[in-house]
Amino acid sequence: MQDTDRHHKEARRAGDRLIAGHVKEDPFAAAFKATRMPMIVTDPAQHDNPIIFCNAAFEKMTGYSNDELIGRNCRLLQGPETDRRTVGHIRDSVTRGQDISVDILNYRKDGSTFWNALFISPVRDDEGRIVYFFASQLDFTTVKSREAELALARHQAEEAVAKNTAELKSALLAKTLLIHEVDHRVKNNLLTMASIVKLQARFTKDAVKKQTLMSVLNRVEALSTVQRKLFTLDDIARFDVADFIRELVTDLVSGVGRNDIRLTLDLAPLLVPAVKATPLSLIVNELVGDAVNRGLSDGGGAIHVVVNRMHGHFVIRVEDTATPVEPDAEAAEFGRLLLEASARQLAASVERKIEGDRTVVEVMLLVDEHQENEN
Repeated sequence: MQDTDRHHKEARRAGDRLIAGHVKEDPFAAAFKATRMPMIVTDPAQHDNPIIFCNAAFEKMTGYSNDELIGRNCRLLQGPETDRRTVGHIRDSVTRGQDISVDILNYRKDGSTFWNALFISPVRDDEGRIVYFFASQLDFTTVKSREAELALARHQAEEAVAKNTAELKSALLAKTLLIHEVDHRVKNNLLTMASIVKLQARFTKDAVKKQTLMSVLNRVEALSTVQRKLFTLDDIARFDVADFIRELVTDLVSGVGRNDIRLTLDLAPLLVPAVKATPLSLIVNELVGDAVNRGLSDGGGAIHVVVNRMHGHFVIRVEDTATPVEPDAEAAEFGRLLLEASARQLAASVERKIEGDRTVVEVMLLVDEHQENEN
């Protein structure tokens, strides 16, 4: 107890000498006492580097009185949750006589905690020896609390996002499996229908009936081509008309089995919503099938297919050059009705021109505004 009193008195005298040395020369003492920032001065020449001076702001921040602080080391502000590594960092810097700036959890006299933004700097004499340590503090508990609240909110948000993402992935997986199951069944049904039609055509002796069955088969196979294309794309919501037409027309003409049919294609890439794929496939199938039925299968000739964009529309044009023959009236009428019905689904216009042996059919379809931008 006597040693404590002695250290306290020595610290008090050292503080008095510090203030006395400045009060006549500058307003150091008045400014030190009056500033709103908590400040202390310690004396490394004394045992345990005690506090020799503190201002009122420091007393208010810590809850200790001036008498309780003078002669004590700053560690009195430490407590159970104070980070030991930070304490060690402060001790090492003081031992080396270096500046240090750290954030540390401190305790007030009543046991409550506060976050202290601490800055310690050595004060040297003319010969470079450390005569004091000056420390300023700032209670930034409110800021720290907000940081903790933000961190907690961020963590909760991340957890919510992770949970929602997992649920969405699960739902997407289930939907994907369902879509592929539906796709599998649709393709199987179409293949089954095609097989039945082929078998029926094989056993049919009547030429007109056989031709009718083959036209049905072509339409079923056109739908099968669409189905296969849609579910092999990365984006099943959009459909490349040009890519589909290339495959469909090539298969149709190859299926005729004639070397005297010359096929040329001028196809610009064009994406449309997938919901338009089915009526578009039937339109192209009818246009090319009609060209074949009107004469190409008998005398050969040329087919030229164009897909292009024009003034906010896209155009499908099928040109054929051949010596026409009179097609079956009922089949031609049915094809015309199917073509017109498919065009109405798309709000498309159909225009036909015949000049001698040359027939041109144009289907014009409005391109959606967002689709136009994407392409």
